[in-house]
Amino acid sequence: MDLKTTPITLAEVADTAGVGESTVSRVLRNHGSFSEKTRARVMAAVDKLGYVPNKIAGALASTGTPLVAIIVPSLSNIVFADVLSGVTRPLELRQRQAVFAVTEYDLAREEALVAAVLAWRPAAVMLIGLEHTEGTRKLLRASGCRVLELLDIDGEPLDIAVGFSHRSAGRATAAYLVERGYTRIAYVGHDMDRDTRSAKRFEGFVDQLNQAGLALKDLQIRNAPSSVSVGKEGLASILGRSPDIQAVYFSNDDVALGGYFHCLAKGISVPDQLAIIGFNALDICRHTPQPIASILTRRVEIGKLAAELLLEEAPAQTVDVGFLLVPGETV
Repeated sequence: MDLKTTPITLAEVADTAGVGESTVSRVLRNHGSFSEKTRARVMAAVDKLGYVPNKIAGALASTGTPLVAIIVPSLSNIVFADVLSGVTRPLELRQRQAVFAVTEYDLAREEALVAAVLAWRPAAVMLIGLEHTEGTRKLLRASGCRVLELLDIDGEPLDIAVGFSHRSAGRATAAYLVERGYTRIAYVGHDMDRDTRSAKRFEGFVDQLNQAGLALKDLQIRNAPSSVSVGKEGLASILGRSPDIQAVYFSNDDVALGGYFHCLAKGISVPDQLAIIGFNALDICRHTPQPIASILTRRVEIGKLAAELLLEEAPAQTVDVGFLLVPGETV
């Protein structure tokens, strides 16, 4: 079978159906007057030719597209998959089409992606976090579309922000460890330059320790994305330098899981010899032999609420969905 090198046009559908192009347009948009017989002829032609309507072109000729662009740092991290899960269902119910792009935690790449998706005149752009290049902010301010920033409220949003305070999550984690009697506390984390939300948690954590009259005893930060290996290798380094550490705060649950695996491999009793706490309360960390203490973030709810605010044409606002400390059995 020969592959057609140019798309089927509206004119070809009209010619096959034996009607005018305006009639085909009315049938496909289900708008205006036409008979059931005419509709059947047009749809038969569409089916025969394999025609796909150019909804972008049609929308540009009217008031905009049904597209909602969602730009996330990663698709390998379940956190963002959860957010997307929450976003997509409400959009689908209202005939909105989500399109995705991935930044790999690169703000310059985010700017390029924002410029690319804005060329399609989306109804909205959803981003993760509040930190962007000035170029990205300029593009979004001039776009005329809604902007929703998710998973963070520590800063000034462009339009709608739905999330929680990472600084407060860090403070709550430190307060919990102090309350449990730990004084020699360390931190193991991933790249904070790219993951600015983890940097905010770290700042809040250290600030709360200082308010309690304590100082962070050691830290190991690897300039790499979060992973199990970052936690496993990071904890090994910490304990090699500071064997008297009592508790370790990990930048997220991926990293905490690596720390927990290191303890299992080395026969370190958790929490008797070392306490472990992470962030995000991932499902896998709730099903380790000892559920890992963490902060539960409402990721699906955040995505769903953001989509609903968009569909309701809500005014600019910041929505704090909060978080929940999950004690687990590792502290």
